[in-house]
Amino acid sequence: MKLSTKGRYGVRLMFDLAAHVGEGPVTLKDIAARQEISEKYLSNLIPLLRNAGLVNSIRGSQGGYSLARAPAEITLKDILLVLEGSMCLVECTEQPVLCSRSDECMVREVWAEVSEKMLLALSSFTLEAMIEKLKAREGVLSYSI
Repeated sequence: MKLSTKGRYGVRLMFDLAAHVGEGPVTLKDIAARQEISEKYLSNLIPLLRNAGLVNSIRGSQGGYSLARAPAEITLKDILLVLEGSMCLVECTEQPVLCSRSDECMVREVWAEVSEKMLLALSSFTLEAMIEKLKAREGVLSYSI
């Protein structure tokens, strides 16, 4: 499986919002500059994330965007399901009627198990955990000799 640009950039957008929790609304212009992503591209992702209840938008001159939930409550799975859609490796695992061999296909069972484990792994990574990893890494790097 390969993530699309939409998925990768969406995770970076959400990570940036998590890194600035408590600082008030964050503008797309600031996120775009920090993440080196086109502001226009990010503006296409925001409605998807907002409609999924992951992002709040604040209007006005001091407006911008913020996380709709705490960083500890948002996982990579939450973000990627919104932006990528289904995360199954092969369609027949979710829609067995697409393949006449679904009932007896052992490989289908393997793909279903792999997909399940991948979703479980993505569920284990919260935005908060990612921020903590960054802080730990920065702490190590700042003390190296």
